[in-house]
Amino acid sequence: MLRIAVPNKGSLSGPAAEMLHEAGYQQRRESKELRIVDPVNEVEFFYLRPRDIAIYVASGRLDIGITGRDLLIDSGADAEEILPLGFARSTFRYAAKPGTVTTAADLAGTTVATSYEGIVAAHLAEHGIDASVVHLDGAVETAVQLGVAEVIADVVETGTSLRNAGLEVVGEPIMTSEAVVIRRTGADGEEPKVQQFLRRLQGVLVARTYVMMDYDCRVEQLEKAVALTPGLESPTVSPLHNEGWVAVRAMVPSKEAQRIMDDLYDIGARAILTTAIHACRL
Repeated sequence: MLRIAVPNKGSLSGPAAEMLHEAGYQQRRESKELRIVDPVNEVEFFYLRPRDIAIYVASGRLDIGITGRDLLIDSGADAEEILPLGFARSTFRYAAKPGTVTTAADLAGTTVATSYEGIVAAHLAEHGIDASVVHLDGAVETAVQLGVAEVIADVVETGTSLRNAGLEVVGEPIMTSEAVVIRRTGADGEEPKVQQFLRRLQGVLVARTYVMMDYDCRVEQLEKAVALTPGLESPTVSPLHNEGWVAVRAMVPSKEAQRIMDDLYDIGARAILTTAIHACRL
């Protein structure tokens, strides 16, 4: 069986389980379950702390895992990203009291508090900055106020927590992160079960990104309509009973669906419908 590590809690857990369910895999019913077997799909799922998943995968005990890019890099484990999943996105930034630090170069000689020591140490080394790193678990905003550090490095979303702590963002982002599928570095990338798993998740990603659009249009307007809905290879076009009309079907990006419907209507298309895609293979 394919052995897969899945986050057992936190912001990664729910979306990961939802995506796996959409991909046709059985998932646990109780949060206390640490392992389940999906005999139909020949997969065994292990529910682990997100921070530990890269370590288990790198050891070879598990074939692949779902974790955050930030946690993979921070772990320093001998594992690599093979598929971004598009959820749990975050940005890592430095922050300090206003007027104390302006650019990353100003970090030299300071102490940086963070929960992601591996990421910060690697970033400082990459830019040749000599600074100390202090590891804290959570609530790093208070480190500056309590004098533990002059700078913090943490996930920044709206920046509200930083402002409340009297801090401001410094310099360019350290990195951007999201949920990713990982495997041990150098593992067989063509293993059939791994490839099937990846195809299923890619199918979910496409299904979430596109909708199927159907509409009727006059033959003389077909080229304009097809230009609006080119599909992946090309749209499906079928003649209608009424002469001079055709039915068209194509996949379109869901974010652009409403605009495309307006444009189709303006050139004379009618009976314009969109349908959600639940699964696909490209």
